[in-house]
Amino acid sequence: MKIIILGAGQVGSSVAESLVSEANEITIVDSDAARLAPLKDRLDLRVVNGNAALPSVLEAAGAEDADLLIAVTQSDQTNLCACRTAAALFHTPTRIARLRSEDYARHPELLEEKNFAVDFSICPEQIVTDYIVKLIEFPEALQVVEFGDGRVSLVAVRVVEGGRLVGHPVSDLRRHLAGLDARVAAIYRKDQAIVPTGATRIEAGDEVFYLAATRDIRRVLSELRQRDRPTRRILIAGGGNIGERLAAATQDHYQVKLVECHEERAKDLGARLGRTLVLVGEAGDEALLGAEGIEELDFFLALTNDDENNIVAALLAKRLGARRVLALINRRVYVDLVQADRIDIAISPAQVSIGSLLAHVRRGDVAAVHSLRRGAAEALELVVHGDAGSSKVVGRQVRQLELPLGVTVGAIVRGPPPKPGGGDRREVLIAHDDTVIEAEDHVVLFLLHKALVPKVERYFQVSFSFF
Repeated sequence: MKIIILGAGQVGSSVAESLVSEANEITIVDSDAARLAPLKDRLDLRVVNGNAALPSVLEAAGAEDADLLIAVTQSDQTNLCACRTAAALFHTPTRIARLRSEDYARHPELLEEKNFAVDFSICPEQIVTDYIVKLIEFPEALQVVEFGDGRVSLVAVRVVEGGRLVGHPVSDLRRHLAGLDARVAAIYRKDQAIVPTGATRIEAGDEVFYLAATRDIRRVLSELRQRDRPTRRILIAGGGNIGERLAAATQDHYQVKLVECHEERAKDLGARLGRTLVLVGEAGDEALLGAEGIEELDFFLALTNDDENNIVAALLAKRLGARRVLALINRRVYVDLVQADRIDIAISPAQVSIGSLLAHVRRGDVAAVHSLRRGAAEALELVVHGDAGSSKVVGRQVRQLELPLGVTVGAIVRGPPPKPGGGDRREVLIAHDDTVIEAEDHVVLFLLHKALVPKVERYFQVSFSFF
C-alpha cells in the first residue's frame, strides 16, 4: 500500500515505523527538515520537506497515486486542508486526520465529503485520556484495552506474591472463577514471552495478559493479585490538553487535584474545572507535594509535555508515599528504562493512540487494533467472512486453526450488530480448543510479535471463490 504521512512528530514517526515494518511504501512530509533526517536514516521510506497543506508538496509526496493519506501534524487546520486538497485534486481514496480541538467533534458535518473530506478522524489526546481513565478504574492493571465495542477486555497485570493462582497452573483459573470464564493469552516472565498451556504455572513477577468479558475483569484480577483499595484521591501534574481532559473526565467520581506551573493557565483551568482543585506550582516541588498529602494519594499522574519532568516527578511522588504513579513519556527509550521499576506505569501517547490508525490501514476486515508492551506485541479484532469452502477458519475448531506460533485466539464476539435503540444482544465467548468459529464472528487474537500480523491477516482472508 502506498501511504503518505503528514507530520513527523511523535504520532507520525511512530505510525511510519509501524507501517514500514509491514512492507508498505511510505512517504513522510514535514516542514522541519531536522525531524525528517533521522527517520530517513533509520527507516526505509521517502521524506519530503515542506508545508503539508500545499498542493505542490502533496504532489511531490506522490499524492496522485497514493492509497492513503494520514494527516497527523500538530495543526488541525493543516490536516483538514491537506485532506480537502488530496480529495479534490488527487482523488486520494482514504484520508485520515488528527484533530485536537473538540469543536470538530461537535460539528461532524464539517468532515463530510462535500466539506473537508475526512474519512476518519482521531484525537490522540482523547484516546490517551480514555486509556488512563481505565487504569484509574482498575489500579491493579498495567494495561486495559477493549474489543467488541467494549464487550471484551484485554488486561495486563503484574502477578504479586499472595495472589491465589501463584504457583498454580493456568488451567486452575476456570475452576477458581466458578461460572465465569477467561483466557490467559500470554505470559511475560523476565521479559521473555511464553505461550501458555493449561499446564503453565503462574509465578510471582509474571506479566499476565488475559481476556474476559468486560463485566468480569475485576473478578479475574482478584485471582491474580490481591485487590488494591479503590482509587479515591488523584493528583494530576500538568494542565495541558491531556491533563485538562483527564480532570474533566474524573472530577465527578474522584477527589482530583491538578498542579499547573503557569499561573494564567491555572486560572483558566480553575474556571473551567468546577470540581477540581487547581494549584499553581511545579510537579517536582517536594514541599508542595508534602503539603497536599502525597502519602495519602491513590494515584499520581505526571502528564506534562516534558519527559524528564514527568519521570522525576513520578519518582519523587513514589518516594514520598504515593500508592501508584504514572508517567507520560514520549521517547520510547525512556519508557523501556523506567517501566516496572519505581514507576508503576509509563505510557507513550503515540503507542496508545496508534491502534486507532492501524485499524484503518490494515488489510482485511480489522475492527480494532491495540499496540501492547510498548509496540512489541499486538492484539487484533478480526471480522470473519465467507463459508467453510472459502475460509480457512469458518466452521473449524480453534485447535484446528493453523495459526503461526505466538498467536492466541482469545475471545469471540458473536451476533448481529446492535440496532439504534434496540440494545446489544451479542454474545461473548471465551475461546477454548473446541470452540467453533462461525461466519461474521469478531475474533480477538493476541500476537506475541508484530511481525506475525501479515500472516494472520492473510490466513483470515476469504478466497476469491467467495466473491
